[in-house]
Amino acid sequence: MLYAFTLNNGRLARLMIEPETDLAALDPVWIDMHGATDEEVARVEQAYALTLPSPEHLRDIEASARFYEETGRLHLRSDFLLGTESHAHSVAVAFVLAGGTLISIHDEDLPIFRLLRIRLHAESGPMENSRDVLIDLFGMDIEYSADALEEVYVDLGRVSQSVLNDTLSDAQAREALAEIAHAEHVNGRIRRNVMDIRRALSFLLRTKSLNPAQIDEVRQIQQDIDSLDGHTAFLFDKINFLMDAVIGFININQNKIVRLFSVVSVALLPPTLIASIYGMNFQFMPELHWELGYPFALLLMALTVGVPLLIFWRKGWLR
Repeated sequence: MLYAFTLNNGRLARLMIEPETDLAALDPVWIDMHGATDEEVARVEQAYALTLPSPEHLRDIEASARFYEETGRLHLRSDFLLGTESHAHSVAVAFVLAGGTLISIHDEDLPIFRLLRIRLHAESGPMENSRDVLIDLFGMDIEYSADALEEVYVDLGRVSQSVLNDTLSDAQAREALAEIAHAEHVNGRIRRNVMDIRRALSFLLRTKSLNPAQIDEVRQIQQDIDSLDGHTAFLFDKINFLMDAVIGFININQNKIVRLFSVVSVALLPPTLIASIYGMNFQFMPELHWELGYPFALLLMALTVGVPLLIFWRKGWLR
């Protein structure tokens, strides 16, 4: 899909693009492409005399080559978080600032880009140029990451209640480990994306192409990033604590099983000894000279089993 926007009283207004329309003549402030066809990519490249990276190139690009300036154009490559459920992952987005136009290309549509396209994001102020659009996208991604962190807090809170207030069975421990692993995955994605956005904002500041109002907004976003860093670090500590607690419950459950086998083994030692001693002193099999021999041996074996088991039960070792 190919979208083009211009500014109308500080707000984005979508431009109608016909097949024969010259994109450069429209002078859009933002061109957004997601899942674009080869024809759409070639159309933008021809209009602005540049080469856009393919989605495969975006995923393979070196970290040191994500931000650079070439022939007066700024090239940035950043990761944006998509989803907070089990399929949460990062989507690589390439930005090119060509004159007064921001060009973005990505292979998956992102909720942040949809919100900005329809201007439902109420906290952003009026826009003046393409750099405002780019800064707005970064700011909205930070807010989206903050919302995702709140969901991680909720998930870990639910796990904490089940782990710290109840005795976990093996099935419950498996579910808790799955939720903890998912929280760690989302938290790690957020931390990585936040770090990537911090680098992109630092690059924009180094280019000295921002006006004072834009610099102030970038500084504010950087402060938000610093606050998110503290939250992600705290969540990592909480995840490690809950992981240790769940593993501790698993070890306790396993120790109960081992203890049961140990208690039973100890309880069966005396009757085994009696059977061995009694069975080795026969002249003929079966031994019938002493008519009460077998009943006496069985009774003695039962007593030597029952008394230890009763003692172990009273101590709570069999519960």
